[in-house]
Amino acid sequence: MSNFRRFLIAFVCLAPLVAHAGVTVQSLRQWRAPDHTRLVFDLSAPLEHRVFTLTDPHRVVIDLENAEFAGVMPDVDVSGPLLAAMRSGRSDNDRLRIVLDLKAAAQPRSFLLGPAGDYGHRLVIDLVDERALREEKKADGESSRSGPRRSGPAESKRPFTVAIDAGHGGEDPGAIGRRYRTREKDVTLGIARQLARLVNANPGMRAVLIRDGDYYVGLRERFRRARQQRADLFVSIHADALPGRQASGSSVYALSEKGATDAMAKIIADKENAADLVGGVSLNEMDDVLAKVLVDLSQTKTIQDSLVFGGDLLTELRRVGPVHMGAVRQAGFMVLKAPDIPSVLVETAFISNPAEERKLRSSRFQRDMAEGILRGIKRFMARTPTPALAQADEAQPTAPKRPRRF
Repeated sequence: MSNFRRFLIAFVCLAPLVAHAGVTVQSLRQWRAPDHTRLVFDLSAPLEHRVFTLTDPHRVVIDLENAEFAGVMPDVDVSGPLLAAMRSGRSDNDRLRIVLDLKAAAQPRSFLLGPAGDYGHRLVIDLVDERALREEKKADGESSRSGPRRSGPAESKRPFTVAIDAGHGGEDPGAIGRRYRTREKDVTLGIARQLARLVNANPGMRAVLIRDGDYYVGLRERFRRARQQRADLFVSIHADALPGRQASGSSVYALSEKGATDAMAKIIADKENAADLVGGVSLNEMDDVLAKVLVDLSQTKTIQDSLVFGGDLLTELRRVGPVHMGAVRQAGFMVLKAPDIPSVLVETAFISNPAEERKLRSSRFQRDMAEGILRGIKRFMARTPTPALAQADEAQPTAPKRPRRF
């Protein structure tokens, strides 16, 4: 038998195995947020996939091209409101088919992620609760109709609302400490919860936690939720990292003018959804030039207020520990791009510094940091007193209320 004939026979025999050996689904990770469940499939390589839904009963079907599980199919947590079970098999065209049985209707969203940090290739499936989507649209409509913040006698009775954003979460751990492997997402959530309790302990003040668990919230979604809750301030909490081990101290950032310009194009493009963005004036009936001028004026004032607010925070954070930079810095952080809410990002300490990583793990330091941020908030509030702010500043703390969360 010729060598070519042997090769041909071997190729024909091995072809089915080669077809199935393209991509391996190595593991599955899962996170549950109040409005969605995220499944992350770790892959040996990128792949083609298709996602669709079926009803009666509700199911989500995921077809993976040229893929198979490494070993047995992983288990899923079915204790939440959406997932009932997961099963797998081969479709008619021999793709790996994964079927998610649902307890309620959900809208699937999928995307691929390339290697980053400790992760390789990933397929992300978000199951968005349709009931949550309807409630979100209703809340957005009510927020648009409710007019500008603090305008008129009725608004003077509204509590001063602070949106508290714990950076990272879920699939995104943030920076990781070198000595104790502390995850930034855990530290930021701990400080955010401490700050929410302190804010809610003051009459006339209300905290909104952008996330209150180990799940990820998109950057645009973070400030959208703050606007939906008609927040007066937005504070995003992080823990810095640099290649060296010596950097230390806190930093505060506000949005840069260039970042504001980049955000404005998106706002103008979506102006049909931007009612009451600038002092209760709808942008719907304006041409792009006038809308741009109004948004520009609004955001310029917001950046100025953000810089003042950041300065007040730095003044109080110096009482907690050293500051890394003595002035508020500016950058194009996506999470700070709400055009009508003074917004800052606080780098509480350097998780890459072993000594500061140890502090960040301490509930005492987390509480001290939260108290420093609260003092900075009150310092800023005192600059523009209203009846609600005066009440918050003068009243004695009461028992903490449970923060609003998403």
